Amino acid sequence: MKRREFIKAAGLGAAGAAIAAPAIAQSSPEIKWRLTSSFPKSLDTIYGASEVFAKAVAEATDNKFQIQVFAAGEIVPGLQALDAASNGTVEMCHTAAYYYVGKDPTFAFGTAVPFGLNSRMQTSWLQVGGGAELFNEFLKAYNVIGFAAGNTGCQMGGWFRKELKEPSDLSGLKMRIGGFAGRVLTKLGLVPQQVAAGDIYPSLEKGTIDAAEWVGPYDDEKLGFQKVAKYYYYPGFWEGGPTLHNMVNLAKWEQLPASYKSIIRTASSLANETMQARYDAYNPPALKRLVAGGTQLRPFPASIMDASLKAANEVYAETSASNAAFKKVYDSMVAFRGDQYTWWQVAEYSFDSFMIRSRTRS
Repeated sequence: MKRREFIKAAGLGAAGAAIAAPAIAQSSPEIKWRLTSSFPKSLDTIYGASEVFAKAVAEATDNKFQIQVFAAGEIVPGLQALDAASNGTVEMCHTAAYYYVGKDPTFAFGTAVPFGLNSRMQTSWLQVGGGAELFNEFLKAYNVIGFAAGNTGCQMGGWFRKELKEPSDLSGLKMRIGGFAGRVLTKLGLVPQQVAAGDIYPSLEKGTIDAAEWVGPYDDEKLGFQKVAKYYYYPGFWEGGPTLHNMVNLAKWEQLPASYKSIIRTASSLANETMQARYDAYNPPALKRLVAGGTQLRPFPASIMDASLKAANEVYAETSASNAAFKKVYDSMVAFRGDQYTWWQVAEYSFDSFMIRSRTRS
């Protein structure tokens, strides 16, 4: 009897294993995706965020979910990354949403808008203030869902061949500038140019453009802009806290098990944090090197800042009047910004201002 009972129990155990094994395999399937980046491999900060993301996904799934990262141009040009994810050429992309304002200006809010949010405010608005929900509601029309996956911190205003003293100095200037900022500065006579990262240096060197902005000291030094333009202006008021996004094809997203969706969200957050941490660490020594090498560091004159703010508010009013989606997201961001600066002026700004004044005494 004992022998028969043992065989019977063993049989049931084997049957249970046969049932359980497929269920486990189904919840953790082996998947291989492709991610196309809008950035070249030489930019280890921005492009590198995708590698951080893909590595985290692989590690969290015991290499069952593998995402291969491709640099700009390896599958599609950098400025076509969203299209590739949208139409299913690749499963996902890593890009700056404001590259696609030509499709709809509402894309700008996914990255940054002139006189918008700083980096911490942008992250807070997206994660807690309803920004991500509004942005993804908008992205549905483009067959993708987005997850914040990088932030550069406040950027520089860019490299100019000539010194700027007043708003009229911008008139007729051909400048590589991305996103919604070009529309704003057009009101001051600037002629915006959409140029991918790898093409900026030769365009500036040949005189095809008169000025260019990219990110900040670390990346700009790598791209060599200091060799072809003398004046380096700050701040990049159109990019107070630019966010990069992982954009995933909606159909592919819906096919993922819940655990893999969670891992993508978590790994995107890691990429978001890592990118800004790297920029915060790498920019200061890079700026010192640039200035030591002869770069002329200049703040934008107050008259240019004031004129730009006036132009930005005009563009926001005009665009909101004709684009309901834009207005909906803009109103959310502005309300959030107002509350944030009410708080920042009390603690954050006061602390930072004191420490900046006192850093030589520490």
